[in-house]
Amino acid sequence: MTGPTTGPMAQPTTHATETRAVHTTAEVLATKTVGAYQHVSLVAPGVGERSRPGSFLAFSIGDGHLARRAFWIHRVVSMGGHRAVVEIVVEPRGPGSRALAGLPAGARVEVTGPLGRPFPLPRDPARCLLVGEGYAAAALTGLAERLRERGCGVRLVLGGVDDPHVLEPLAARRSVGQVEVAVGDLTAAVLRAVPEVDIVYAAGPVATLRFVAEAVTGSEASCQVALERPLTCATGLCQGCPVPVLDDAGEPHVVRACVDGPVFRSGRVDWAALS
Repeated sequence: MTGPTTGPMAQPTTHATETRAVHTTAEVLATKTVGAYQHVSLVAPGVGERSRPGSFLAFSIGDGHLARRAFWIHRVVSMGGHRAVVEIVVEPRGPGSRALAGLPAGARVEVTGPLGRPFPLPRDPARCLLVGEGYAAAALTGLAERLRERGCGVRLVLGGVDDPHVLEPLAARRSVGQVEVAVGDLTAAVLRAVPEVDIVYAAGPVATLRFVAEAVTGSEASCQVALERPLTCATGLCQGCPVPVLDDAGEPHVVRACVDGPVFRSGRVDWAALS
């Protein structure tokens, strides 16, 4: 089994339970282009107040012929007289993401959230490494804030295929402080940092998450990964987002990314079987 062994200081102890989702009609409050991404701010009643780091939203976009689209909650902020505006980061690539990125202020869209099991948080202060690549780094913004509130030391490695695909490095430096940007290849930055931390949190493509999991193997750190999978219903009913995992005895079985995840202990994921 790949993944980390965990030491007594490394394991996050705050239980991460499934968030209680609501279905609502959200209003686009504002949009802005930042690098390769479109940041979309939404007034979604009841969603922001319930969200936790690692939660995601599912959008119903178009005329019903498109599957639901899931996006990480980037941050929850006060804006325009609203107390819990939800911001997501969209990379316009396919029909669904392009449609969402192109919505003007005032547009309405059906959304369900917050969904999924979020990142577990350490009960005591710990040395934490956050690794984010591409738009998936959006899942780590709220996590960094919560960890700092708990007195944790936070280091952040941000990666992307090029500069426009590295998510908000300047904003990250203002909120986290210790940020390393790794354009093209973040492996060296991760390998340098892992021996000096207790907990690793990662969000990005599967290949990156697998590398991070293997980098932590044999260290005293634990590792949690936010695993992004194609979703159909996003509520667990369709069984359309399978994740192969290994139990305590090393036996394989399959769980659902949308409700049993999207955050998993990296040592539980059967990386060899994950396509």
